[in-house]
Amino acid sequence: MNEHTLSLRLERVAAHVPLDARLADIGSDHAYLPVALMNRGAIASAVAGEVALTPFHSAVRTVRENGLEQRISVRLANGLEAIEPGDGITALSLCGMGGETIRDLLDSGKARLHGEERLILQPNGGEQPLRQWLMDNTYRILCEEVLRENRFDYEIIVAERTGPVLYTAAQLYFGPLHMQARTPAFLAKWRRLLPLKQRTLADFAQARQPVPEAKVQALTQQVQWITQLLG
Repeated sequence: MNEHTLSLRLERVAAHVPLDARLADIGSDHAYLPVALMNRGAIASAVAGEVALTPFHSAVRTVRENGLEQRISVRLANGLEAIEPGDGITALSLCGMGGETIRDLLDSGKARLHGEERLILQPNGGEQPLRQWLMDNTYRILCEEVLRENRFDYEIIVAERTGPVLYTAAQLYFGPLHMQARTPAFLAKWRRLLPLKQRTLADFAQARQPVPEAKVQALTQQVQWITQLLG
């Protein structure tokens, strides 16, 4: 993968970035996403934020090699601290980290969100707490995707702030739009996960040390939900 040939995962993220957006890509790594979008003429400007020095230098190099220093600002900063008021950000992408991490970055950086930007989120697990944060902060989920790449299932969640929204516990777990669309990729993901969760539940019952009751109940509920979903 490079700025000319994105992974399937990043291509699907790119597809949700509005045309002519001013993008902030947080945790940008090599800055492949903003550079690819800029080279395609798809975005107006971008900020590539990185908290670690090695990927920060990689991002600087990618931007420089593509002659985009005037269009893409690479900033060493923690999370949304990379965003400045003058950037006028209209789209925000956070990809390739745990859902809880994305949630925490959004929460700690709330003051830098003006509420008009589109969120394009690609969590590696932890989708449920991330959806909970979106609901709690009046963001409606506009689009959800599941895709499989290199034997991993990835989810993409696109949201915008629209006012109060209410999702059920099951919708927060699976994704409200996933439950409606029931795509083959979505159902395949849960067919793979169901036996793993059933095995874990059986292991709990055999464990030498008692497993906290709340943990057992939560997993039991998940197994029931998945079984119902798959019908």
